[in-house]
Amino acid sequence: MEEIVKMKQVEEKIIIIRGQSVILDSDVAELYGVETKEVNKAVKINPGVSGRIYP
Repeated sequence: MEEIVKMKQVEEKIIIIRGQSVILDSDVAELYGVETKEVNKAVKINPGVSGRIYP
């Protein structure tokens, strides 16, 4: 059974860099229970999608 990622878990991972809200690839991997290289692979396959998650 898949575990749902709670909003609070996501919010705790958000950091501000140069005025932009970001989540590190390692934190995304931790939230989804995958390796960091899998997150990076997904970003390379879908380059325009990852930046649209947060305004």
